[in-house]
Amino acid sequence: MIELDGSTGEGGGQILRTSLTLSMITGQAFRIRNIRANRQPPGLRRQHLSAVRAAAIACAATVTHAEVGSTSLEFTPGRVTGGVYDFDIGTAGSTTLVLQTLIPALLFAEQPTVVTVTGGTHNPKAPPAEFLQRAYCRVLAAMGADVEIDIERYGFYPAGGGGISANVWPCKQLRRFDLLDRGGLLQAYAQAIAARLPAQVAQRQYATVRNLLGWEGEQLREVLSPSSASPGNAIMLTIESETVTEVFSAIGDRGVRAEAVAREPALEARRYLASGAAVGEHLGDQVMLPMALAGGGAYTLDHVSQHAITNAEVITHFLPVTIGFEQGERFNTCHVRAKV
Repeated sequence: MIELDGSTGEGGGQILRTSLTLSMITGQAFRIRNIRANRQPPGLRRQHLSAVRAAAIACAATVTHAEVGSTSLEFTPGRVTGGVYDFDIGTAGSTTLVLQTLIPALLFAEQPTVVTVTGGTHNPKAPPAEFLQRAYCRVLAAMGADVEIDIERYGFYPAGGGGISANVWPCKQLRRFDLLDRGGLLQAYAQAIAARLPAQVAQRQYATVRNLLGWEGEQLREVLSPSSASPGNAIMLTIESETVTEVFSAIGDRGVRAEAVAREPALEARRYLASGAAVGEHLGDQVMLPMALAGGGAYTLDHVSQHAITNAEVITHFLPVTIGFEQGERFNTCHVRAKV
């Protein structure tokens, strides 16, 4: 049984999610202690527990200590099985983080899968559904995987109630993919969501994007006003290039000015565009695992986070690869190599 310390590095939920994914794929059991030791409160929250339970159902795993607040867990997987799954987080917890746990493993099932997760679709500190659709799934497609993501209903904190579904087709082997250059820019645009909120909130966010990035006209898309169980606001900046698509986002919160919400993703997008790197910080965290499953690959990224370093360490517990980061003048390069 692989022994893991959840307080390693950034000490967040990604250690658990990556372990679940790779345990399902490799058939290796693991024991993790100090789950989310660097978060307040520590231990499993509902969305993390939902990922554990969803993974357990999809591979008929045996799990111990799977309860809210638990700081340790044992997970012994069975065989990954496709089919139709429906999971409800029960709160506004992130549906996308649950899907990111399941999707790579479901690629190795023998039959197609349709999985629906109910909860929050746009959450702070989690990728929005559009990130999965536009950025993550495009990288998977370049590696030979066929995954489709649909937003069935938007869900914001505190009510949740949103729904995302994924269609995942079997892929026996991901192919190696190097992502060193994003190529020429095809389009860049901002898209704001104002669910049960005045459109003026979104327009103020667009003003910040205009000031920081110089985007104008059709680059500032029509404001989306979807049905939602509770009011919610988000802004997403999509940069589509010849080889990769990036999405930078932020979620509005009560008491936070619209301009402040838009400022963070606008600055991230500006840093990314200036760097010349293929991917940004967050997509760089996510492409590492499928590249490791493919047996190797390399990509350039504008910033190496502690999150990425921690994720690299967890992956090497399960797969015979080495992962290293090379620092350049304007950006970094991540090398994923199979052990000889």
